[in-house]
Amino acid sequence: MSSNDISRRKALQFLGASAGTIAVGKAMGNPLNFPASATPDFIYCINMATIRGHKLGFVKELETVSKAGFTSVEIWMDTLQEYLASGHSIKDAKKLLDDLGLTVQDAICFSEWIVDDNTTRKKALEQAKMEMGLLAQLGCRRMAAPGKGISNDTKISLDVIAERYRTLLDLSDASGVIPHLEMWGFLKILGNVSNVLYVAMQSGHPKAKILLDIFHLYKGDTSLDTLPLMNPTAVEILHMNDYPSTLSQAVITDADRIYPGDGVAPIKRILQILKKTDQPLVLSTEVFNKNYYAQDALLVSQTALAKMKQVTEGV
Repeated sequence: MSSNDISRRKALQFLGASAGTIAVGKAMGNPLNFPASATPDFIYCINMATIRGHKLGFVKELETVSKAGFTSVEIWMDTLQEYLASGHSIKDAKKLLDDLGLTVQDAICFSEWIVDDNTTRKKALEQAKMEMGLLAQLGCRRMAAPGKGISNDTKISLDVIAERYRTLLDLSDASGVIPHLEMWGFLKILGNVSNVLYVAMQSGHPKAKILLDIFHLYKGDTSLDTLPLMNPTAVEILHMNDYPSTLSQAVITDADRIYPGDGVAPIKRILQILKKTDQPLVLSTEVFNKNYYAQDALLVSQTALAKMKQVTEGV
């Protein structure tokens, strides 16, 4: 597949929207009825990584974040699978979510759909198809698709990744659960917005999307000066977190993430770039902080929601 295969129409889906489109969006407003933990511009969500270290399990995690005031969540597929393996059904999981007033905005999945080994990749696609089927029954329409299984030593081209991402997207046509190509700042081949955007465009699939993260934008050294070249419609979810001024891009790790607004990340600028005119952007706090894991899980969840509301004020 060559770059010539990308039509002008597909390119415009990912590059900057026209002024006319923006004007129409503002004129129409937003007729949707957003939940309590949302604004016309943003939906506040929590990624279960934020309290994953508390080891609460699927039910207690959901109960905790619901009590904290969240109405949207990002679940981890392995935690759901453990719940199902303990004797519960996917219908039980859906009822639990409904009873708690929670919507699953996305699921964190780690099938190795991207690797070179044909056997591994075939099994990974089967796994992804199965996971899509489960998520569809929960009403979830998104799943993360990171570069699990490759490293910075892996020899793989962006065009090959695009072909494999297209295969994953084609699988989603049956379930409606769209895999969002996730940028990992520590993974050179998919560590910046330009590369993940190229892969999404080169896939040629009309439903291709990318998943961004405040921490990974810093880790992967994406220039915010060129980020506005991207149409915000390419991003439906942004992982929210922050980082301290004392840690460079070279040494910072996932565990160093802190609450949004507690560090030096230019979060408001990023939100201004990615904010949409036709639908709210899902903002999902995702941190892996051991200090937070040592605190009460409800307090951590409440703090995450409060911090997101503070940092989005006036955006």
